[in-house]
Amino acid sequence: MNQQTVAVIGAGFSGVLLALQLLRRCPATTSVTLIERNGGFGRGQAYSTENPNHLLNVPAGRMSAFRDRPDDFIDWLRQRAAADPALSGVSPGSFVPRALFGQYMRHLLEVERSIPERGGRLTLLRGEVVALRKQPDSLSLDLADGRVLRAGLAALAVGNFPPGRPPGSDPDIADRPWYRPDPWAPEAFTGLDPEAPVLLIGTALSMIDGVVSLLDLGHRGPIHAVSRRGLVPRPHPAQADPLPASPIPPLPTDMSELLRLVRQEARRRLADGGSWHAVVDALRPSTQDLWQAMTLEEKSRFLRHLRPWWDVHRHRMANPVARRVEEARASGQLRIHAGHLRTIADAPGGAAVTFCRRQDGVEETLTAARLVNCAGPAGDYDHLDDPLVRDLLASGHARLDALRLGLDVTSACALRDANGAVSRRVFAIGPVTRAAFWEMTAVPDIRRQCEVLADHLAAVSAVAPPLMASAAS
Repeated sequence: MNQQTVAVIGAGFSGVLLALQLLRRCPATTSVTLIERNGGFGRGQAYSTENPNHLLNVPAGRMSAFRDRPDDFIDWLRQRAAADPALSGVSPGSFVPRALFGQYMRHLLEVERSIPERGGRLTLLRGEVVALRKQPDSLSLDLADGRVLRAGLAALAVGNFPPGRPPGSDPDIADRPWYRPDPWAPEAFTGLDPEAPVLLIGTALSMIDGVVSLLDLGHRGPIHAVSRRGLVPRPHPAQADPLPASPIPPLPTDMSELLRLVRQEARRRLADGGSWHAVVDALRPSTQDLWQAMTLEEKSRFLRHLRPWWDVHRHRMANPVARRVEEARASGQLRIHAGHLRTIADAPGGAAVTFCRRQDGVEETLTAARLVNCAGPAGDYDHLDDPLVRDLLASGHARLDALRLGLDVTSACALRDANGAVSRRVFAIGPVTRAAFWEMTAVPDIRRQCEVLADHLAAVSAVAPPLMASAAS
């Protein structure tokens, strides 16, 4: 039987979930090849950590892979409780290790492969796609090891990219013995004197993971963290706070008016005995609509002035983690600095980092035995090292969006080429589509995006000329 092949490039959460939705929604003549360049299918960067104290940042009850089965992840955790007593008391409000979610996604893949009518249509392929070439009736995907895969359709699910080189650093900083570019790498914090000072670049959730890793290793020395504004993610409310009983008034797309409204509603909520968290959460169903209704100028204003504040209120710390972080700050071990990095240079026993303090413009220099880049995902796509993205941009098959947040895509997730033309074969999901959808990192957002794209690709597969599935050769 002739088959249409859909290649999904990347097997983290977004790639695996898209593959699962495609198998459920596409015709039986459609096969799916899921391609992963790193260690395990289903884990991705976010869920590959083995540290049991790196917790999910949202309660487990909101982490189901399926919108129509909201308790799926909780049910899976409870099934594991017989073998893992630590899970015996798990509830929808529990914050569980991130590694468990990666195992859950791998479990879903294995379940799908065991279903005769669907599992035979799924191929797991280990390799790195470095280039994509368009043929008259198909796509050719070049792999780093020389293999070539043919497919009728392709979806990029490449996730987030590692942070770029820190401001003020030399191009060869990666060769310095005191520098670590990845806070989740096993060697990021090993081999340190427990009393030595450590400096973390960034103060968002990646920094929080770094602090947890250091505390788990028994580190007793000072921990410094530097970012432009010195903002730290807020914790979740101590108790579940239901959404406001009355809906928030119509949402303006002017930034000043929207900020005024959110502050007003937060004050009203606090006066009624609730918390600001529910007000921010109530915006979730409208976030994408708000973003897409804004002018380019308003989006730029948001990114320049409000994005850091939105991020720390919207993307929060797990409560057990927040308690440890606050204890470290209260003791003076963890110090948060706000300022612009100026220079990073060698110093006796490590690095000397000079930054201009935000509050008074005075330059300050900190020395550290270890400098770890916790700045979060790379945002400068012009300087990405990813070979596939570089190839797509160089060949003109893709272009950066006007805000330079990622790749330019349509509302149906189709790539736009260098001239703005809409691709009929190449699509993208997840963080690289941030410019079109804004909120594309949390599970509920990506879950919905995968459903919509799977429906679209199912319709395309049903009418597209068939392409025989072929293994990479």
